[in-house]
Amino acid sequence: MVCNSLTESFIGKDRNVKVVYASCPATTVLPRALESRQTNLCTDNCTTNCFVPAGGGPDPNECHVIADALRFESQNTGAIFAVGLSPNNTVILTYSSCKSFFVNQDLGPVAYCRTNWADTLDNLAFNCQATQNAHGGNCVAVDQRYFIQVQHS
Repeated sequence: MVCNSLTESFIGKDRNVKVVYASCPATTVLPRALESRQTNLCTDNCTTNCFVPAGGGPDPNECHVIADALRFESQNTGAIFAVGLSPNNTVILTYSSCKSFFVNQDLGPVAYCRTNWADTLDNLAFNCQATQNAHGGNCVAVDQRYFIQVQHS
């Protein structure tokens, strides 16, 4: 995915995980009835997909550093973060070999929980690696409102 960076900062106990809010190509989702101005998706389920074949994936332990930074921010900044529409529809987290991003594909702004992202990130990083013939993966919301991806940075 090719994105244009809008803002950059660092999170986590050691401030070593880079956060970039970015403008990424808009994607189309099926129209739905009008909803509230910001939809909280923390309880929405997503479907995991591992990218095959093996080779070139991130170190799952480095991805865990990002997950820990998300949990730290959840405790110190707040559990929920907002993601707008394009041009501000993507949040990218990077540490060493690991990159994870959250992409809002909904028709309006969404809110998501940092701890849910951390859990999904750990799950993808440790279950979508070379031993599973994969090199990262994603988790796409059942209704396709968002997806979380893990890949080599």
